[in-house]
Formats: sequence, structure tokens, C-alpha cells
Amino acid sequence: MKEIILKGLASNLRAALLEDGELVEVFEGDGVQAGLVGNIYRGRVENVLPGMQAAFVDIGLERNAFLYVGDAVPPRTLEEEERQAAPESIRVENVLKSRQELLVQIIKEPVGNKGARITTNLTVAGRHVVLVPNVDHVGVSRKIVEGAERERLRQLANVIRPKGVGLIVRTLAAGTRAEEMREDVEELMELWADIQEKVSHVAVPGIVHQEVDLIARLVRDLMDPDIARLTADDADVAATLRGALQNIGHPAVNQVFVDMRGDLFERFGVDDEIRKALRPKVWLKSGGYLVVNRTEALVAIDVNTGKYIGKSSLQETVLHTNLEAAREIARQLRLRNLGGIIIVDFIDMFSATDKEQVLKTLSDACAGDRLKCEVLGLTQLGLIEMTRKKSGQALAARYTRPCSACDGTGYLTNQF
Repeated sequence: MKEIILKGLASNLRAALLEDGELVEVFEGDGVQAGLVGNIYRGRVENVLPGMQAAFVDIGLERNAFLYVGDAVPPRTLEEEERQAAPESIRVENVLKSRQELLVQIIKEPVGNKGARITTNLTVAGRHVVLVPNVDHVGVSRKIVEGAERERLRQLANVIRPKGVGLIVRTLAAGTRAEEMREDVEELMELWADIQEKVSHVAVPGIVHQEVDLIARLVRDLMDPDIARLTADDADVAATLRGALQNIGHPAVNQVFVDMRGDLFERFGVDDEIRKALRPKVWLKSGGYLVVNRTEALVAIDVNTGKYIGKSSLQETVLHTNLEAAREIARQLRLRNLGGIIIVDFIDMFSATDKEQVLKTLSDACAGDRLKCEVLGLTQLGLIEMTRKKSGQALAARYTRPCSACDGTGYLTNQF
């Protein structure tokens, strides 16, 4: 069962997604927006860097945004599995010029000393589809795996797609009716027309379009048929939520409750789980544990038996720990919002059957992630490689800041 908990007023709102009573995602926002990803800006190219095949663009934020050449040219297809890097024949100096004005969109939040990553391939997301104004293709989410449904949705999108624009069919569109998708597209076309009208009235650099607020984003991105209950500690937030659910005809409109009996996040253990997720060590129920370390380039996760000594044999002990760890790793990646390359060092297994079972358990546990997550298999050293799409800021970036004494390492230098 999935449940959403909302704490605070619309002007300062936090939300938590629980699955079978366990926290899997946390969101923060206000009455204006819930992050920078999706915002559209008028920007100006400041530096073109042929050696990096990229450019830095001033969009009015604290740091200039990073634009890779592959994000500055139209995609050849909207099918994620078929997308490739920009061909070597496309040079950034032939695409972008210094002082050139661009309409761009943030695709990755600023992190640390790095500015936001941006693209000129703009998208406007709805509940069932994503409008891609500058291409002429149709794509379908890879998470819709049933072949007949994929083909039905592709044909439907091609029928209702306005001439000259592209559509990406979202995972939530599975099973949707033609009329629902058509209404979604019509709303997105109206929004895109408004954005185009605003462009000429915005100074450079400046913001043209802000992503929706947190309540609207929750309804758009999270409200699948499995959401069984929504609890808020503010009557106005609950009323806004009911109205948004009623607009899309979601059955959970009758499962929105107001609970003012103290701090909801404390009662449901949300804040406690966040505090645990900010530490490297994660204890498993059996007594084993994970160590999660985030580096500049990747995430490294180590699995240990810890206090768990098993019952019958070493093989059984190792397999039990690894299976439990696989399920917890999938949850921690979502909760901590970790993305990019992920390397997992499970406890050594000698049985090929055990290895396959752990790989399958990890893949199955990651299947519920709303972000693209792929388990790629074992390396020659017995490590498991996987990737998870980056989206928004990691939990640690939202809830912590580097220590001035240890510069964020967690260690103080001894005198020498």
C-alpha cells in the first residue's frame, strides 16, 4: 500500500511517500515551486569551450549553467534506449557562439560548486504525456513493458499529436483512455503557447516559466492507482489536494484526511528515517549493514554481515544478508535520491544460482522506482554495476551543509 503524508502550509510544505509503511521518498516545496528542474529561462552564452564540447550560459542564477553540445541539438528520437551522444561531427563552436541568446531548461539541479545543467530541447510535462515542442517524434516510457499496451499508446499519441511537436507517453498513461490523453495534450499546448508569448517580455537573463508547486507535482507525478491514502495536517492543503484529485478523476479524492494530532512526520517516523539516511551506515533488520558512500563520479555501496551470524551454513548466511541488502539498497537509492553510476559490493557468493537470485531481487526492488534504474550485472571483480537517472538534489544536499572544521569529510586532522 502506498500512502502520502503532507506536513505544513502550502507556503512551506513537506511531503513523504510511504510504501508498506516504509519511507521511500521525501519532497519539499512552497507555494511557488518545488525545485529548479523544469524551469525555463532566457539565457546568454558566456563561454564556449571546444575542449569540453560545452558552453557556460548565464541564466540569472548564482553560477552559470552548463550546456553540453548534445543538449544543444535536437534529439534524433524520443526513445530513451536509442538516444546517443552527439556525433563527433557536431562541434560546439559550430552550434553555439559567445553572447548568443538561448531559451533553455534546467535538467539537473546545481550541486556544490557546479551550476545547473541545461538543455535547449524544452519539454512541458503533463500527467499522461510530456510535450516536446521542438521535435516531431513520439516516444513511450520504457517502464511500460507490455508490448500491446506500448503499441496502443504509441498509435494513440500519433493520432492526437499536434503537427510539428513531439510527445513522450509517461508511465502513468498505462491504461488511460484516448479522451484523457487528448485533454492532457490540449492543456500542454495552451501552456506552451503562454510560454512562447512570455518570452519576448522577459529580460536576458531571466526566468520564463517555473515548474508547478509541490501539490500539483505530487498529483501529476505520483498519483498512480496504488495510492490508497493521503494525510495532511492542514485543512487548506487537504482541500487543495482534493480539488486537484477531483480534476483528474482520481479515486483517492475520497481518501484525503486531515490529522492535526501533533507532528505527522515524527509520528510516522519520517524525520527519524531522514536522519538515518544522512549517515553512511544503514543497519539491516537481521543485524547486517550497508555502507553508502557518495563520491564525485559514483556511489559505492558495501554490504556486510555485521552482527548476523546465520543459522545453518555460511552460504545461507551470505545469501540471506545479500537478499535483504538488495531490497534495502533500492529503498536507500530512492530515499537519498542518489543517481548516476552505482557500484555495489555484495558479500562474495560462489553459487551462480545465488548470484542470479540476488541480481533478480535487486532488479525487482528497483522496478518500483519512478526514475529509470537499471541493474547491468556483475563485473570481473564480482561487483554489481547499476545506474539510476539523476533528478533533483540528493537528500544530503537538501538537509546538510559541509562542516567548517573537517570540510565535509567527517574527520578532523590530527596534529603533526
